Amino acid sequence: MYIKEDQLEKFILESGLVSKNDVDTAHKEAKNKKQSLEAILLNQGKISEIDLKRVEAYILGIPFISLVGEKIDPDILSLIPELVAKNHNIIAFKKTSNGLQVAMLDVDDLRVIDFVKKKVGIKIIPMLTDDKSIKEGLLQYKRSLEAEFDDIIKKETGSIKTIALNQDNETSETDLKKLAEDLPIIKIVDTLISHAILQDASDIHIEPGEKELVIRYRIDGILRDAMVLPKKTSSGVTARVKVLSNLKLDEKRLPQDGRFKILTEDNQKVSFRVSVIPSYYGEKTVIRILKATSYGYTLEDKGFHGEGLERIHDSLKQRSGMILVAGPTGSGKTTTLYVALDILNTPDVNISTIEDPIEYQMPRITQTQIKPDIGLSFANGLRSLLRQDPDIIMVGEIRDNETASLAVNASLTGHLVLSTIHTNSAAGVIPRLIDMEVEPFLIVSTLKTIIAQRLVRKLGESREKYFLSPSELKVLSKIVKLDRMLELLKEGKIIGLNDTWEKVPFYKPKKSKDCIDGYGGRLGIHEVLKVTSSIKELIIRSASTDEIEEQAKSEGMMTMVEDGIFKSVQGQTTIEEVLRVVSE
Repeated sequence: MYIKEDQLEKFILESGLVSKNDVDTAHKEAKNKKQSLEAILLNQGKISEIDLKRVEAYILGIPFISLVGEKIDPDILSLIPELVAKNHNIIAFKKTSNGLQVAMLDVDDLRVIDFVKKKVGIKIIPMLTDDKSIKEGLLQYKRSLEAEFDDIIKKETGSIKTIALNQDNETSETDLKKLAEDLPIIKIVDTLISHAILQDASDIHIEPGEKELVIRYRIDGILRDAMVLPKKTSSGVTARVKVLSNLKLDEKRLPQDGRFKILTEDNQKVSFRVSVIPSYYGEKTVIRILKATSYGYTLEDKGFHGEGLERIHDSLKQRSGMILVAGPTGSGKTTTLYVALDILNTPDVNISTIEDPIEYQMPRITQTQIKPDIGLSFANGLRSLLRQDPDIIMVGEIRDNETASLAVNASLTGHLVLSTIHTNSAAGVIPRLIDMEVEPFLIVSTLKTIIAQRLVRKLGESREKYFLSPSELKVLSKIVKLDRMLELLKEGKIIGLNDTWEKVPFYKPKKSKDCIDGYGGRLGIHEVLKVTSSIKELIIRSASTDEIEEQAKSEGMMTMVEDGIFKSVQGQTTIEEVLRVVSE
């Protein structure tokens, strides 16, 4: 589907969806980054995907259809196999006397149109749609989790009763293996995993209670109840996960860690990291889901913008030094490192990593998994990597004095070192390194940029605009300096130069079928601290974290809270969500 850029630009302007000033700015950025105009407008949030697709449909002279909130007849939906629908982004949604109406992202995909036509034996009427509609259609191929489990449990009652008989007894490894291979248990675990992937969950929690087995999914950073299963399934489900992860089936007294991989129906590689720990009512299992092809994003996709974005790009052009990403567990630090590696991954450099675990597999990069039980730690692995003639090294995490010292020495000897560290803020990284016995003069010689981040939930398409009352502004003034925040919004061209706080819009979540609680997906809020000459002086004289942060702010750093407020005004998230995450 090809549309000339000048033609698209003309119709976007005529539609009034985007101002000429915004289009001109996007045009320049598209030229500099060698990206399409539509990609830049989407990344900047100047136009929604659904509006863009409507414009494209108008130019092409074909109908546009949105499937959001539409219930499709299962018989019509199943005319196109689920695998074909996923791989080619095509959904059959209505059958008329004129033919079969299908929603597509690419109406020029003649091969798939011809395939569907031959399969159903009638004329195909293609209509343009957006990603959200395709996702909505694909969801309808799956029945609810409750319905699937209800069927499994009703049909396989006999096998599950057998499991119950052994529940309270000491069970041998052979018996446990039999439990793990029972058909209903295999179906239960497979269904748990497939629905977790479908719902973009990051973790599956399998929690035994006194009378039941509770299944919870972590979606967008929040744990949600997914299913309650009979208590009698507990041993079998745990045993099945242990078999998949190659763990000891008869070890119930000690924690165990393992991993396994699967290939989904649409050929997506997914890795799972498993942790099993004994609890009062049985073993609790947590499964972390790691999609093996999750790299390929841009820094803009991850929420970086403005001065912070430029600082990161500048630091990635360095040939030596350290770039550190800070934040608590689950704040997206590793993903940010992978995005940076993806930018650096060119044929003229040798990139090596030492990780725990290897979360995403990347081509042309040597990735090594640490194995402490055989002596392969971050420190030992880093020593070995330095003999591999690397240009760029990624250390999964700086946890101790030895790793910190080796990372600093590697950056001193002409390597660019990227790593993560657990601190609450960018400025807090410096005292943390000093605590790890890294001398201040070595920090100023090696450390180039510090990124601190958290993940906040994104607002869905349905959202409610509102303006802060005087009392709410008073509360906000205790969190950020209002004058400074207003200037940051004006500099970012989020509001007009003459706007006051009374005219600054904020947004509240609005529940919809697509977003149960008004949120969908997550994005990062960040602070990017560049180690300038004035910051170096503060480090040398052992200045406090607050002093370093104030100096960084005076030199253009936007703090995480400020970045969160900035994104709240853009309608990407809410103030409440920002404060919830930053205060954790």
